[in-house]
Amino acid sequence: MTPSDLCAMREIFSKQQVMLCFSGPVSRGLLEEIGNALRNYLSAEQVHPNAAMDVFAVFIELTQNIRHYVSAQCWTEQDSEAIVVISHDRAGHYSVCAGNLVEPADGEALLARIENLARLDPAALKQCYKTQLHQPRAILRQSGAGLGLIDIARKSSQPMRASTHPMQDGRLFFCLSAFI
Repeated sequence: MTPSDLCAMREIFSKQQVMLCFSGPVSRGLLEEIGNALRNYLSAEQVHPNAAMDVFAVFIELTQNIRHYVSAQCWTEQDSEAIVVISHDRAGHYSVCAGNLVEPADGEALLARIENLARLDPAALKQCYKTQLHQPRAILRQSGAGLGLIDIARKSSQPMRASTHPMQDGRLFFCLSAFI
């Protein structure tokens, strides 16, 4: 990376009011450290406690989903690379975005699940969460229940956005954004 690339990134981050950005392999220890840094930043900025908890919870859910997916795929550290960006605007709204590699079928299934959740109002999201919560554990384990995605949708102030982008190796790069 050249100094001008780094300067350009700094300008983009400043313009987008990026609080935290991470790109690389996702490990448990690293997530704990980033989580602590995020918690400290939100506290130092005197973010409303409810908003801070929601931002933190969405960050944890998205990064844990990435770790679990990579583990289930038995991928290498290089394949586990992800990007997580947390930003805010002047009105006090937060954006938590994450992206990682996925198999095409998994990416398409995630897109469909998120599009379905985006159509639900808060009452329907609550009912969906309760329904999933009461499913037998064996069914939840097989289906990838989506409780975390439903919880993210419930915490979001607007519908989640997701997209996929084809990669040269045939996989997709899946991106998900939640807004608090």
